[in-house]
Amino acid sequence: MNQKGHSAFLKDVFVLSVTCFGGPQAHLGHFQNILVAKRNYLTENELMELHALCQVVPGPSSTQTLSSIGYRLGGPKLAYLTLLIWLLPSVLIMTIAGILINNYVSRHTTLTFTRFIEPMAVGFVAYAAYSIIQKVVTTKRAAAIMVFAGIATYLFKSPFVFPAILLVAGLITAFNYKAHPRQPRQRFSVSWANFFLWGGVLVFAALLGAATKSIPEFLAVRLFENFYRNGSLIFGGGQVLTPMLYTEFVQYAPKQYLTSQEFLSGYAFVQGLPGPVFSFSAYIGALSMREYGTAGQIAGAAMSAAGIFLPGTFLIFFMIRIWENLKKFRPIRASLEGINAANAGLVAAAAVLLFQPLVVGQSTTVVFANSGFALLTFLLTAYTRIPSWAIILIGLGCGSIF
Repeated sequence: MNQKGHSAFLKDVFVLSVTCFGGPQAHLGHFQNILVAKRNYLTENELMELHALCQVVPGPSSTQTLSSIGYRLGGPKLAYLTLLIWLLPSVLIMTIAGILINNYVSRHTTLTFTRFIEPMAVGFVAYAAYSIIQKVVTTKRAAAIMVFAGIATYLFKSPFVFPAILLVAGLITAFNYKAHPRQPRQRFSVSWANFFLWGGVLVFAALLGAATKSIPEFLAVRLFENFYRNGSLIFGGGQVLTPMLYTEFVQYAPKQYLTSQEFLSGYAFVQGLPGPVFSFSAYIGALSMREYGTAGQIAGAAMSAAGIFLPGTFLIFFMIRIWENLKKFRPIRASLEGINAANAGLVAAAAVLLFQPLVVGQSTTVVFANSGFALLTFLLTAYTRIPSWAIILIGLGCGSIF
């Protein structure tokens, strides 16, 4: 891809950054719609392959998937630009929210205009599952794996279930390696640069954080260390990260930088924003540095956001290089059938899990409205050419009127 192609891709990334509502499962549907169906930057199978790879690496999966696409199209430089453009809008908004949290207007801002976004996100997820199943589930074995993965995802809520399911599914179809042709043997090489970069930053940040523990002015450094450590250990996205942050920043006595109300208000607000849920880190960083003025809050937000996003980025760039070499082996190529089928099951289960809170225990009117918006979003995405951002604007408009 040439420089002009890079610019066009980054414009598409920006559009995604301001229209991708609903979390990582819904993000995948947007990626498929814009980057695969409309732009042909990669194939459906390549997208699912990258997404599955990101599921077995800690960090924000949708951010890693999008950065990986940028890496494939233009190398590290385009990948880091992709990361920056993708996270910047939501990080800026959450930074401002953190700075204004004590403001009267901020405390009384209503988010009712976003109430249809969640069922619409379910519609996007359902469409993503539908389109993925059509393309990757082509055998009875793949269908069985998809059903198994979906049921396991529904029953077991641990974040570690995602990599476990994908690994088991890959192993099942890896035994069918003889169906794949041999490729010329090549020397297997591993580029360890990004792995050492990840580990080096982790160790350096931990040592620096420990050395400055008693110096209040170095709080931003300790915020970076805290979020970098969490970003290196978390599987399953923002839903898994959030309870850990609540314990550490609200309940943990030596810190308690935020009140419970401040934390939950910020978490509710980030649910109504497009882009990565991990941008919640910027909000926490800004509030943690409130005693150091606006400049200090901006620094805290920037260091927290950098800390949460960088480890997953370093690790996925390391894994991409290994993956390209591993795919040359027949068992690995054979495992892709199971991995892709399992991934389809994960997305289908996500649609069910996201839809349940919208109907269970709700009034008849709410159930009808949520079901209608989810179905309408699915139908508009599947059978019209209306772009996802326009569908989302329709939902926001309806939320403002009704």
